[in-house]
Amino acid sequence: MIRLKGITQGYGAHEALRGVDLDVAQGEIFGIIGRSGAGKSSLVRTINLLNRPKAGTVSVAGRELTALPPAQLRAARRDIGLIFQHFNLLSSRTVAGNVALPLELAGVPAAETRTRVHELLELVGLSGLHDRYPAQISGGQKQRVGIARALANRPKVLLSDEATSALDPETTRSILGLLKQINREFGLTIVLITHQMQVIKQVADRVAVIDAGRIVEQGPVIDVFTRPQHATTRSLIEEIVPQALPESVLERIRALMTARPAEDAQLLRLAFAGNGADRPLLSDVVRAHGIDLSILHGQVDEVQGQPFGSLAVFARGARDKLDAATAQLRGAGVFVEEVAHVG
Repeated sequence: MIRLKGITQGYGAHEALRGVDLDVAQGEIFGIIGRSGAGKSSLVRTINLLNRPKAGTVSVAGRELTALPPAQLRAARRDIGLIFQHFNLLSSRTVAGNVALPLELAGVPAAETRTRVHELLELVGLSGLHDRYPAQISGGQKQRVGIARALANRPKVLLSDEATSALDPETTRSILGLLKQINREFGLTIVLITHQMQVIKQVADRVAVIDAGRIVEQGPVIDVFTRPQHATTRSLIEEIVPQALPESVLERIRALMTARPAEDAQLLRLAFAGNGADRPLLSDVVRAHGIDLSILHGQVDEVQGQPFGSLAVFARGARDKLDAATAQLRGAGVFVEEVAHVG
């Protein structure tokens, strides 16, 4: 549905995007996450050519936007809805008037516009607020108006640029739930720009991590969460699954090593997802190989309906048995990383 090839975008001497390649499949919710200044907003505004790249091509729904003349580009943009961080509603227009604006600009007849506005406000849960003005509604309601307006021309793609960052956690969950509902009911492709991994965790199917204008990691959300490869990804995931061990845990590790200093020991980080989260894998390897496993730190959570977990364990036993236990875990689909070895 969306393909970016070799995108370079800059402002004067500053390069905001550096050779970005990206493919977004039809009907998926694709998250793009990064820190402030990483190039997220530059990237999302390149998709609809609000920011034209210095180099590279942008294709949406089979059309190369970067090759279109101005009139055809304006028409193509109707297939791309955009939700803004700060709502961007017109204060002088009612809720219904804001939603109607794109239809009026497209020359849609008044009767058809009224019907479409009614449908959209019902869809986003604002059917009783037609005549209210933006100053009379809450932030969450304003964003629902923004979503309805973005859907007015029945786009094939919906771009969300930090659409929940100005909202409280409860309202954020409700807005993300609405986006997920829209994606499910209409098969709409959604590109979600955010700096919050919690947002990605709640709704995205796949995610790309951007850092200093480059895509440094991408893949299915469950894979990126359980097997982060890049330092930026690991840092962002810290808010969901802490990677660093607290000092209290490190103290316990030192105590365990002091108690039995002659024995081989490993500090391991285990990450597992899907069926592996429900299976008694640790007790299986303890029984099979006669080793000791102490769970020091971790959690089990859920991403896109799939359980996933991350554990820090202290393993003790003969070296060959530790190696065999590690191999068994990996064979069962568990990601095993040796944090430290003591022998």
